[in-house]
Amino acid sequence: MTDDFAEGATPLDRHASAPLWSQLDQELRRRMEAGHFARRFPTDRELMAIYAVSRHTARHAVRQLGADGILRRSRGVGTSVDRRTFERSLGSLYSLFQVVEESGVPQRSEVRALEIVTDAEAAEQLDLDPTTPLVLIDRLRWAGDEPLAIDRIWLPADVAEPLLHADFTHTSLYNELDRSAGMHPNAGWERIHPGIPTDDERRSLQLDEREAVFSIERLGTYNSEPLEWRVTTIRGDRFTLLADWTAGQRNELRPHMLVG
Repeated sequence: MTDDFAEGATPLDRHASAPLWSQLDQELRRRMEAGHFARRFPTDRELMAIYAVSRHTARHAVRQLGADGILRRSRGVGTSVDRRTFERSLGSLYSLFQVVEESGVPQRSEVRALEIVTDAEAAEQLDLDPTTPLVLIDRLRWAGDEPLAIDRIWLPADVAEPLLHADFTHTSLYNELDRSAGMHPNAGWERIHPGIPTDDERRSLQLDEREAVFSIERLGTYNSEPLEWRVTTIRGDRFTLLADWTAGQRNELRPHMLVG
């Protein structure tokens, strides 16, 4: 079985400044993102054989992956990839549908509302008159057997009205926008902050009184024109955010001033 796990492995660099456990941590993350270890995660002894490291190094790397919520260790079962938690990178145009789909976890959406409405706050974000008709898509997103997020999206009706006939139980908004209007957001911004769920959100997401959520607000634009205003309430125990950076490139977190 060790030979099966060795396929696709990249040797660690004994001359690098990064400690071996950190290199192994990054190597295992790379392989999991590439779809390795879907059936079983290697044991400490197998990691020692594949990467020629000590038991201490193997355990240190695995312990860090567990602390980050990527692996689970269960007595009598061993170590497994935790596919209940979904990770996506900050500063990227992503689809929650795609994030879950690529993890291999079955997903579906329960459509709570799909209708034309007027909403002054959403219209303001879209730089429209407060009485402008908007298409509202309100979905409860499921991943596996548990709810993951409540997704509320507003789009200008003159662009999105054909979406009223779409089946959103298992598809992405951006796929449907491409199909019906030949466009989807290609830029925008997000504001992410922790939040306390409302009673309705707590019931829908099956949270207990001690669990918090992320609130993610997104303005998606197409060729610099506002197209999508989205407010997503997502379970904090099932979603993580990853910040990427590259030397020589400017990556920034912009502070947001709350007024009131």
